[in-house]
Amino acid sequence: MLLPNVVQTAVEQFRDEGYAIVRGFFQGPELEELQRKTAELREIALQHPVTYKHGNLTYEILPEEYFGKRYVIQAYWFAWADKYFDSFRSNAKYLQLLEPLIGNNVKQVTQQIHWKPPGAKLTGYRFHQDLRFRESRESYEDVVRDTVTMGLAIDRATPENGCLKIVPRSHTLGYLGLSDNGDGQLMKGVTQDDELVGVGIQPSQVIDVVLEPGDLVVWGLMTVHGSLPNESQLERAFAISSYVRGDTSQRGEWTFKDGVPQPLGDTPQLCKNEKLFNNLEPHYDATKWFL
Repeated sequence: MLLPNVVQTAVEQFRDEGYAIVRGFFQGPELEELQRKTAELREIALQHPVTYKHGNLTYEILPEEYFGKRYVIQAYWFAWADKYFDSFRSNAKYLQLLEPLIGNNVKQVTQQIHWKPPGAKLTGYRFHQDLRFRESRESYEDVVRDTVTMGLAIDRATPENGCLKIVPRSHTLGYLGLSDNGDGQLMKGVTQDDELVGVGIQPSQVIDVVLEPGDLVVWGLMTVHGSLPNESQLERAFAISSYVRGDTSQRGEWTFKDGVPQPLGDTPQLCKNEKLFNNLEPHYDATKWFL
């Protein structure tokens, strides 16, 4: 478990700067098991020729037809495919950080792993604020106040392999609309310095969030962040969990009720995927968004 002073420091930094880092959040056998299960999940995903969906479960694939080799770059809601990841999302250490911020009745709206495999090229994310992904604002009493996102480093994250970049205190600037222009595609192109300057951010304010395996970074929906593609020969896997206050949200899968971990139910709940109930059956999505 996390020491009380670690939790207090992280909560204070999150409130003041819009992000916080907790070193050694996962360690030893716990980290090794996460790394093993992540590698196993990646191999399962790579069995699919193109993007695969089943309810909320998604494996996002870059097909070899266009990239010379098959890559998995993201997975969503893999808790439906593996009981380990169902229990992972309600690890007691997450609750230690969540409770001071959004209470002990908590739902989860995002479960992701981002992979940045060497050679895939299309692995960067333009600078943005995650509020852009909460389309149904009326489903929350106050979505900004009641949302906390946590990213756990599975591999070492460095500027060379595309670590997260954050703008401290940018959560105080309001919604800036970064990367909302054009088709709004985050993984195509790179945010230019003049785009940041145009919304009042100096490029010198951007920091690299360098993480060792097992380190955790916490941020909010209004925190400006992004990353560059992996230009190294080193893998970079990163697990993202986004939680909301359960009492004030109509969205998400219950994760904690009165502090007690909650496993997934029999059917998926509406989280972020607005079209979830259009097709709950297993199917492939060959949309060529990457072209």
